[in-house]
Amino acid sequence: MNISQASKATGLPAKTIRYYEEIGLIRPMRSTNGYRTFTDTSLHQLNFLARARALGFSIDHCRSLLALWEDRDRASADVRRIALKHLNEIEKKISDLTEMRDTLGELVRTCDGDGRPDCPILNSLSATSFS
Repeated sequence: MNISQASKATGLPAKTIRYYEEIGLIRPMRSTNGYRTFTDTSLHQLNFLARARALGFSIDHCRSLLALWEDRDRASADVRRIALKHLNEIEKKISDLTEMRDTLGELVRTCDGDGRPDCPILNSLSATSFS
């Protein structure tokens, strides 16, 4: 299977597949003319990577998870540790975004949005607080 067929089968752009090869996440075979040849194993790897990236795992985490997936002697604790770390990162981002939303929402509520120049939003952004 060539790269365009692999792209169609996995839903990943050919550019992404080439990038994954460039950074060593996948290693498709090469035919005598130098074209990439994707096997069923390659497609499984690409689908695995697509799902992991859709869950927000970093490339480094994907590399580790892919290695663990391919290692039949793996410990599930190793997989769980990576997933738990990522889950904690997501929860931190959600907390940060919630705080940002609440702060911005309060600033918008306090701004009259009229023709006067006074603006609590700009006042808050220009406030200096040095520790």
